[in-house]
Amino acid sequence: MSAITSKPAKTQKKPGRTIAILLVALIAFTALAFVQGSTKVRLGLDLRGGTSVTLTPRPSEGAKITTAAIDQAVSIIRQRVNSLGVAESEVAAQGSGTNRQIVISVPGQTGQRIVQLVGQTAELRFRQVLAQGAPNATTTAADGKSATPAAGITPAQNAQYAALDCSNKTNLQGGSTDSPDATVIACDRKGTAKYVLAPAQVLGNMISKASAAIDQQGASGWYVLLSFNGVGTSKFGALTTSVTKLPAPQNEVAIVLDGLVVSAPRINEAINGGSAQITGNFTQTESSDLANVLKYGALPLAFTQGEVLQVSPTLGSDQLHAGLLAGGLGLILVLLYSLLYYKGLGLVTVGSLVISSSITFLSFLLLGKWIGFTLTLAGIAGAIVSIGITADSFIVYFERLRDEVREGKSLRSAVETGWTRARHTIIVADLVSLIAAVLLYFFAVGSVRGFAFTLGLTTLVDLVVVFTFTKPLVTILAQIPFFANGSKQSGFSAKSLGIVSGKESN
Repeated sequence: MSAITSKPAKTQKKPGRTIAILLVALIAFTALAFVQGSTKVRLGLDLRGGTSVTLTPRPSEGAKITTAAIDQAVSIIRQRVNSLGVAESEVAAQGSGTNRQIVISVPGQTGQRIVQLVGQTAELRFRQVLAQGAPNATTTAADGKSATPAAGITPAQNAQYAALDCSNKTNLQGGSTDSPDATVIACDRKGTAKYVLAPAQVLGNMISKASAAIDQQGASGWYVLLSFNGVGTSKFGALTTSVTKLPAPQNEVAIVLDGLVVSAPRINEAINGGSAQITGNFTQTESSDLANVLKYGALPLAFTQGEVLQVSPTLGSDQLHAGLLAGGLGLILVLLYSLLYYKGLGLVTVGSLVISSSITFLSFLLLGKWIGFTLTLAGIAGAIVSIGITADSFIVYFERLRDEVREGKSLRSAVETGWTRARHTIIVADLVSLIAAVLLYFFAVGSVRGFAFTLGLTTLVDLVVVFTFTKPLVTILAQIPFFANGSKQSGFSAKSLGIVSGKESN
């Protein structure tokens, strides 16, 4: 007599070895973190305090917004930040294509000053002064009354000069990217005078070196010393030679930075030595900042300053504690639910969440060292959401396992058949979360990307833990009589499984 029987499920080989390999890997990565000095998670500005600003490139004359130009701007701004000795600052482009924005994040209380400094376009130009007057003058005529423009100035330029009011602070924001080949109307940076300036003959890209210095005799205080390259030396010599014999103010050369006149010294003799000074009653900080900006050249694009986020260290600390408290409460509630509902089987949830938390924490430490990952409040939110994703994986497997036992299979057999049927669901669910995280990361900006990165990372951790710890541990527990025999607190008793005996059904 023949019979047809179901093929027994293939039992996982050496589950203890799988768990042992995972634990050894955890120990190894922990040791690596200590060796590299990665003992603290790098926190974002919203958790430790600081300043963050978003710069949006804007179209301007002679400058096209391209991917290469944005990358070059990021590189220059990063060099400026590093030259100031600011630790743990970040400069990065976010978004895609030519729609990208540059986000500058600077920790500490000096962040606002540094953010303003590194965002300067640093268009340095040397222009001959054609006319100069009071901040609200209405004519360029020498007598201040005639409607006839001064020599070399067109009526249209004279009208533009009259319309510009340099006493209005909104006209002192700089950022001009006018063509160096054009005659321009400009204010000085303090709003005390306005100028008509000839086309530029010497540009900032002709500077080879810039440094801050102080007049030892105290006559001019702090200033910026410039050295020109070969082309700059020749052009600056020609410019100063051409104006020395002219009457005032045509014998002045204006030093223009980002569309504002920093100073306009009178030239008494030709300067052919390849160096110049920028004076303007600078403080030590101002002269050092200006030298650092000029040292690395002008930004290839003009930028509009967008959202500025300032967070005090106290507020950052409060937000960190609140985020950790929320995460801790969520973790405790999941553990309590697992222990109350699944009883002894809930210990697998406890162990799995401990392993998952350890791997996630180590990932934060190492990724902070390797790729500069910083944990933000949104990132903590992603980690909290991942607790639910991890719990879902356990529940899917546990419920399938208990279904198999209800159907009359032994626990050892149910562990394998239940896993075979549950793992597909677990993988698909985690892949959906992973795809959502990837799409959010690449198409979102700001704090949403921190949420997406953490969510994606913890989803991957969930897959690793379920396959290398949760399943092997359940396989081991199924061999223990306490679970195999369906003890009252094992989670596999008849009452826990909802199995009603024939006597009770009558």
